[in-house]
Amino acid sequence: MKTPSHPNKHRGTALRDFLTEEKILPEVEALAMKKAIALQLQRILDQEQISKTQLANRMKTSRAALDRILNPASASLTLATLAKAAAALGHRVTLRLEPA
Repeated sequence: MKTPSHPNKHRGTALRDFLTEEKILPEVEALAMKKAIALQLQRILDQEQISKTQLANRMKTSRAALDRILNPASASLTLATLAKAAAALGHRVTLRLEPA
C-alpha cells in the first residue's frame, strides 16, 4: 500500500480530540445530550400512547413549548422543564457529573 505524500493531520485522532482542538466540544456534547433526551421523551410518548397535546396539558404548558422540548435540533432545555416533562410522564430525571 502506498503512503500518502501529505497525510491527514487528524487521521488516527479521536473525535473528542478534534472537537476539543476546534473548541466546539461543549456545544457538540450539549446538542447530543439534548437529542438523546428528546428521543427518549418521544419514545415514552409512543410507548404509552400519550399525545403531545395530552402531555402539554399535564405539564400546564403550550403545545408549541412542548414541541421545542421534543425538537432534537433545539439545544435549549432547562432542568426544571425536563423534570416537569418527566414527572408528567411518571418518570424522574437523574444526572451525574463524570470526569472529563
